[in-house]
Amino acid sequence: QVQLVESGGGLVQAGGSLRLSCAASGGTLGSYAMGWFRQAPGKEREFVAAVNWSGGITSYADSAKGRFTISRDNAKKMIYLQMNSLKPEDTAVYYCAARSSGAAKTVPSGYDYWGQGTQVTVSS
Repeated sequence: QVQLVESGGGLVQAGGSLRLSCAASGGTLGSYAMGWFRQAPGKEREFVAAVNWSGGITSYADSAKGRFTISRDNAKKMIYLQMNSLKPEDTAVYYCAARSSGAAKTVPSGYDYWGQGTQVTVSS
């Protein structure tokens, strides 16, 4: 059983940056692929970024490419999402997710464990 706790959300102006963190416990993080998803009010949860077990393979939603960077530190059991050039449409609750397989997926159903989420609000 893996527990995930996100932090780092907040209110930021358009064009600003935030770094989200996800602390994992209860499992061997190095064997899990990890992902970041987000959900805005009235919308379905959507893929943002994912990284395989080693950190060597990453994938991004088109909306995140060139602006967001996912990374992981297996020794510290941490996953990060660096978000730059934020836009109002990035406003959402951001969730960290773990998949009990080394290969990353881009759909929520591919993940086994979820954090409680952290709110990101980007003002115009």
